[in-house]
Amino acid sequence: MQGKTVLVTGANSGIGKAAAAELARRGAHVVMTARDRARGEAARDDVRRSSGNASVDLLLGDFAVLDEVRALAAAAERLAKIDVLVNNAGLMLSTRSETRDGFETTFQVNHLSPFLLTCLLAAKLRQTQGARIVTVASDAHQRGGALDFDDLQSKRSYAPFAVYGRSKLANILFTRELARRLAGSGVTTNCLHPGVVATGFAGDGDTTGLFASLVKIARPFMLTPEKGARTIVYLATSPDVAATTGRYFAKCREKTPTRIAQDDAAARRLWDESARMTGAPPLD
Repeated sequence: MQGKTVLVTGANSGIGKAAAAELARRGAHVVMTARDRARGEAARDDVRRSSGNASVDLLLGDFAVLDEVRALAAAAERLAKIDVLVNNAGLMLSTRSETRDGFETTFQVNHLSPFLLTCLLAAKLRQTQGARIVTVASDAHQRGGALDFDDLQSKRSYAPFAVYGRSKLANILFTRELARRLAGSGVTTNCLHPGVVATGFAGDGDTTGLFASLVKIARPFMLTPEKGARTIVYLATSPDVAATTGRYFAKCREKTPTRIAQDDAAARRLWDESARMTGAPPLD
């Protein structure tokens, strides 16, 4: 990864931070993103120390605010190049809430914001031969059911695991449609299940009650962030997948997602709806 630049979102903790550290150890210029400056700077400094690589930088952006995603993209545009974009930022909430943009928070943070960031950086990525987009999805997409395009904001009912699962289904559908739209550009895009990882995404004050208790009980049986980051690093670096695009991976191997995650008509409709909601530029 010497001479390559990797942008990792949600990199102040968990698998994002672990992936950033491993990519830095391999010699990449790593640009981490975080929503909080103090936590982001602490994570950046820690990655610099643990990797022995001083070429680790920080950009700020809260994925619950679309204007901050646009500002993050504008800052990333000033980088000399981007070889790999890792869409990792995400959360799970025990109760429904809406962002200031008016969207259900899980859907925006886990899908709409990475969708917008990727679209805004697509031209930049196309400038680098062999650029890659890696999106962290999840096997949780198996448990949320199909997307309800009449209720993408989960206003009718809200169940945390189902809403999270549908946001991860959206990640897979996004990857499939993105691969179609980037065909012939030299940019590949793949997504992955990192495993059930002991991270803070469902436990840093965002979850409460029984849901938070279940997360705490399960934590000792979860993977470490370093193990969870392995497939991210594989998709970002391995020559074995240099020409692979639009696929879903787990444990560094291609895996077939559910039937509803292979619905290309739903993928196209989701793209159109997401572009309308975010005002993202077209890729066609």
